Amino acid sequence: MGDWTQRVLRIDLSNRRYQKENLDVNTLKMFLGGQGVATKILMDEVDPKVVPLSPENKMIFSTGPLTGTEAPLGSRYMVSTKSPLTGLLGFGNSGGFFGPTMRKAGYDHIIFEGKSDTPVYLVITDKDIEFRNAGHLWGKDTHETEAIIKKGGIAHLCG
Repeated sequence: MGDWTQRVLRIDLSNRRYQKENLDVNTLKMFLGGQGVATKILMDEVDPKVVPLSPENKMIFSTGPLTGTEAPLGSRYMVSTKSPLTGLLGFGNSGGFFGPTMRKAGYDHIIFEGKSDTPVYLVITDKDIEFRNAGHLWGKDTHETEAIIKKGGIAHLCG
């Protein structure tokens, strides 16, 4: 990989819809990396007065140009949102399979917006995006949930 896909996947949880968008390469260069681009999206799209845990907030999963490569730290991805702790922008960073798998599916950023009225999880591949009922997973711990989802043929999970 070692570049950008220039693609954003926007997930509308309220209506169970998604939209694929293209991101301008100049924006990617100007705000270099997942955290920079996610910050721009949050600043452009989230009103500063929004309550952090409201459906009007957004949560953005982001990769950088080296995610999915053999470069040091090439497995990292960012999660960005308006923090319920501080009311300011908040960021988390993680490694593992999710970031490279997200890039392999063809996305630099996945933007979650809205709120589902029932528990759901998403299956995202390079060909399709599917909303699945997660009611049977409600109340399970992470180990149980992972085992149940993997029995359904899903290889990589992000919780």
